[in-house]
Amino acid sequence: MKKKRRENEAFSISFLDVITCGFGAIILLLMIAKTGDSPILESAVESMHGIVRELQVQLFEIRGEARILNRDLDAKHEQRSEWEQRVARLQAELAQEELRYNSIRDDSAVGVIIKGEFELALQQLTEEMKRLLAQKDRVRTDLIGGIPVDSEYVIFIIDTSGSMVNYHWENMIDQLITTLDVYPRLKGIQIMSDMGDYLFSRYRRTWIPDTEGRRKVIINTLRSWRAFSNSSPVEGITRAIRAFYDPGKKISIYVYGDEFTGPSIREVLDTVERINPKDQDGNTRVRIHAVGFPVPSSAVEHFLLTNKRYASLMRQLTHENGGAYVGLNE
Repeated sequence: MKKKRRENEAFSISFLDVITCGFGAIILLLMIAKTGDSPILESAVESMHGIVRELQVQLFEIRGEARILNRDLDAKHEQRSEWEQRVARLQAELAQEELRYNSIRDDSAVGVIIKGEFELALQQLTEEMKRLLAQKDRVRTDLIGGIPVDSEYVIFIIDTSGSMVNYHWENMIDQLITTLDVYPRLKGIQIMSDMGDYLFSRYRRTWIPDTEGRRKVIINTLRSWRAFSNSSPVEGITRAIRAFYDPGKKISIYVYGDEFTGPSIREVLDTVERINPKDQDGNTRVRIHAVGFPVPSSAVEHFLLTNKRYASLMRQLTHENGGAYVGLNE
């Protein structure tokens, strides 16, 4: 009986040995497998890190290039906007010039204008002859060169257009000096462009004191004065009357110019009549005188026409407003 028990114990020990060895073999295999795979995994991880770093570098470069391209694009947009604005201005100027050219080249319209101006000049000449005949025995002591000089305040309205600046500017200054010499002492002077802009902005809507030094400053400043002009004295005349009329002052306006490009002479006469009406004695609020500068005979056709229109307008305007018109020779 004891012998059978020993046999069972030997079998049990052998079985445990086999199981133990099997487990040991499995553990050894696992250790060998882990040790062999580790370098591969580390290499894979390191490779992935390198790829990520390279992609990050490329991303930063792309972002930098994108910022540069965005700045260039913004600059192009601004430049395009400036060019579009410039094109719009040029198109507007071209449209205005086309309208002006078409109106001048319209033979029928020009014919009507010229005919009306000649009729107005003929009528004015007839009335002027009658007035001179009626006054031939009257002696005037307040006239110099046919222009009344009884005013205490004088406003000069000067056409600052290109034709005046290029052809007549120095002559205009000489004429202005001659006119001032007629008035040895005034209570106030003012210089405005035909658009109503002031030579001295600090004297806007106020009188410039008349002193010898101030006259020199006026002449020196005029030599370099360049202001925008539409070659029409209407705006300057109306603004001067509205700004400086005073029932207690004797005021004269002198207009220096060579062109009238407005649409209607009659409209100008009516406008000035409304703001410069006559009193019971037939005297207007301010006197209006004018000096006309000639356009060279070699000038283009529309300049010759606008020069004639200026002369027709100023002859009638000065006549209706107690002044005189003087046309200069070429």
